[in-house]
Amino acid sequence: MSGPSRSNPGVIQAPELNLAMTLNSGQAFHWTALDDGWTGCIGDTAVFLRQKGDRLEYRGVGVMELQHYLALDHDLEAIRASCDHPVVREASLGCRGLRIMRQPHWECLATFILSPMKQVAHIRQMSLALRERFGTPLSGTPIPAFPSASALAAATEEELRACGLGFRAKGLLGTARLVASGEFDPEAIENLSTEEARDALCSLPGIGRKVANCILLFAYGRLEVVPVDVWIGRILGSFRGRRKASPAELERYGERVLGPFAGYVQQWLFHRARTGLLDLPAKRPLKVKATARRSPPSCRRIPRSVTG
Repeated sequence: MSGPSRSNPGVIQAPELNLAMTLNSGQAFHWTALDDGWTGCIGDTAVFLRQKGDRLEYRGVGVMELQHYLALDHDLEAIRASCDHPVVREASLGCRGLRIMRQPHWECLATFILSPMKQVAHIRQMSLALRERFGTPLSGTPIPAFPSASALAAATEEELRACGLGFRAKGLLGTARLVASGEFDPEAIENLSTEEARDALCSLPGIGRKVANCILLFAYGRLEVVPVDVWIGRILGSFRGRRKASPAELERYGERVLGPFAGYVQQWLFHRARTGLLDLPAKRPLKVKATARRSPPSCRRIPRSVTG
C-alpha cells in the first residue's frame, strides 16, 4: 500500500505537545513511524502527522477532529499544578507534552480487553494482527482501520486466538457480540456518571475494574480515574509506605492523593516508570497538597463529529 495521503494538508500550532511521547505512551497501539512523522488512522480516517517544534503538520483529517483526538484543549499547566509533590512534579516536567487522547469508543474498549497481563509491545502486536485480519484497508496508510464490532462478532474464538489473543479472545468475542447486537452501546457511556459507566463496562466479558478505568480515561476523558496495573501498583505502594494493599485500595488512594486529574498524573508516572526514568521515593507515606476537584479552565469539549 502507498504511503500517507497528501490530501487535506494543514499546519496548526501545538506549543505543548510531544507527539511521539503521546502516541507511544500506552494509550493507542497502532501509530507507526514513517517519513519522519507518524502514520495511522483516527477511526476510519487515514492520517499522517509530523511535528516540527511547535508546529504540527497533518494530512487526511480535519483540524477540529485532530484537536479533539489529541486533546489539545487540555490545560496541561493547570493539570501539572493540581498535585504538589516532588516525584509527581518531576514526572510531569519529564513528560511535558504528553496528552491523554480521546480515542474512538469501540476501538479503545476492544483494544484494552487485550491488555491484561501484557506489556505495551504485546498489546500492539495483537491490535495490529486484528486490524490486518479483520479490519478495513485504508487508502493513504498501511494501517487498516480497527475492525468493527460486527466484524469481530462474526469471527470464531479460534480465529481470534490465531491473532495471538490467548484467553482474551473469549472476552473480546463476547463483548463484540453484545455491541454488534445492540445489547450494549459504547456511545451511551458518555452520558453516565463515572461510577455508572465503570459498572456498565465491568458487566462486559473480559473487562475488570482496571481495564474499565483505562477505557474511561483514554476514550471518555474521565481524567480523575486511576487504572492500577503492576507499574502503578508499585508506584502507589511506594508512595503509601505500606507493604500490602489491594488494587481497589490503591485506586482509592491514588484518586485521593494524586489530585483532581489523577488520570493524567498516573500516566506521567507510568510512562516514566516503564521507560526507566522514575525515581521512586523511600518507603514513606506520600503527602500532597491537591487542589479542589474541577475541570481545567480551558478543557472545553470539541464535538467529535466536526471536521475542518
